[in-house]
Amino acid sequence: MPSTELKHTFKIAAPPEDVFAHLAEPSHYIGLSPLLVAVRNVRRSGGAVNYTAVERFRFLGVLRHDNIIDVTLVAVPDDLPHSAEISGEVRSPGRIRMSYRFAIDRNEVGSVVTDTLHLRTPPGLLRFATSQAEKVQKARARVLTARLARPV
Repeated sequence: MPSTELKHTFKIAAPPEDVFAHLAEPSHYIGLSPLLVAVRNVRRSGGAVNYTAVERFRFLGVLRHDNIIDVTLVAVPDDLPHSAEISGEVRSPGRIRMSYRFAIDRNEVGSVVTDTLHLRTPPGLLRFATSQAEKVQKARARVLTARLARPV
């Protein structure tokens, strides 16, 4: 299957433990991605969380498609309050697969987050999936920063 990796690093004026806690909770992903509109069937088992998410796509501004995806999230506090990691796997219809990893490290302003996505798609879908994932990745950084940033 064709694949690609996307990486986006950004700083946020919040300590790693706050960023970790926010990203470890499935319901917080609503709005972190402009496509994600619902999270349901959350099942926790040890450090792993499995849930179903609904991505909403709009075509031509009027046609709506709800994409039901299965998500696994693993939250590893590592060396909090200095660093932490959130990782997981997304299984979408159409055999689109995405693994993700948020590396959260302390820095002088609070945290630096490296958001890494690895996409695998059937032939012909990689360009579309990559363009959507890049938009989501950049929006996630803006929204997370707005949600958690502390005034200086």
